[in-house]
Amino acid sequence: MTETLSPNTARRIALAAQGFGRARPAAPGRSHVRDVVRRLGVVQIDSVNVVTRTHYLPAFSRLGAYPREALEAEAWGTRRSLFEYWGHEASLMPLELQPLLRWRMERARDGAMWTGLARFGRERRDYIDSVLAEIERRGPVTGGDFAEGPRGQPGWWSWSEGKRALEWLFWAGLITTKTRRGFERIYDLTERALPRRIIDLPTPDEADAQRELVRISARAMGVATEADLRDYFRLPLADTRARVAELVEAGELTPVTVKGWRQTAYLAPDAKRPRKVAGAALLSPFDNLIWMRDRTERLFGVKVRLEIYTPAHKRAHGYYVLPFLEDEAITARVDLKADRKAGVLLVQAAWREPDATPETAARLAGELTLMAGWLGLERAEVVGKGDLAEELEQAL
Repeated sequence: MTETLSPNTARRIALAAQGFGRARPAAPGRSHVRDVVRRLGVVQIDSVNVVTRTHYLPAFSRLGAYPREALEAEAWGTRRSLFEYWGHEASLMPLELQPLLRWRMERARDGAMWTGLARFGRERRDYIDSVLAEIERRGPVTGGDFAEGPRGQPGWWSWSEGKRALEWLFWAGLITTKTRRGFERIYDLTERALPRRIIDLPTPDEADAQRELVRISARAMGVATEADLRDYFRLPLADTRARVAELVEAGELTPVTVKGWRQTAYLAPDAKRPRKVAGAALLSPFDNLIWMRDRTERLFGVKVRLEIYTPAHKRAHGYYVLPFLEDEAITARVDLKADRKAGVLLVQAAWREPDATPETAARLAGELTLMAGWLGLERAEVVGKGDLAEELEQAL
């Protein structure tokens, strides 16, 4: 018979799989950052820098005030453990996953990428090949090295032809990020940018690679629907369905029912089932725990929406809103902005959720103070609205 899990059990399994409920290390460093990314499998990159760029935040949520230079060294240093590619979205992933994405790179060469970029690849392949040859001759380059040339309409398609060629080559796996200067990518040939031990790893066939990506997703989520498993690495629908069925047949995924979930869920092997999960964490809106909005609502009973692209007068909670995880519930959310000139982490709005507790404001104040110090700011300060704003201001 199929096992039935309560919503509380499913939530605890998911939190434990994501690394919550564990004691934070006293002095987190590079090894802890490596462990976080390996546990998660993939960390989303985003350019928005209102608080700090999102790829720094998952490790902070789980480790506390770790040195941000530790992530930079792992991602872009001379002895790095991570690489950049399209994982969930633009992502950082452990180097060992690179062979598992080569099927995606091969499909990209055949046009499986953004429509406009795929069209550019078909129409300007000779030019793209000339850019690749120039990188091979010249060595590491930036988008600025190929900034000349006609541009399209406003938006990402307003990139110069050189920038579009670089993005096509990146998606096709022919070049990759060697390092970054600030937030600017410095590209090189993949075989020169990545360690030889990674380049020399055999390329698995598509089905084997996808099965392993589903395994990684399942371990990172603990319990997940087929849609959850597909979304984690943005796998194709039919491929995901086939791979999940194969893993179930092999006994590597266990179908379960979660009360309140409409779809069948799949339990990862050796998924931990803690009796409780304790701790507090501010979550990036792009954090793996909550990046799939439907899953977030199933797990926590709250709707989390990214409102960056919503007109200001229509935003319910704010521009860059971080949900607050208090033990096993999302109990609040805060719209934050780092005022680096003034040295203040601004709380532009603070809202309580139905599961808020009498300790929510005090515990949230503690995490905000920790975050301010981690960002090199002097303090956190409430300057805006919300039904938790006054109590949070007093707690701070």
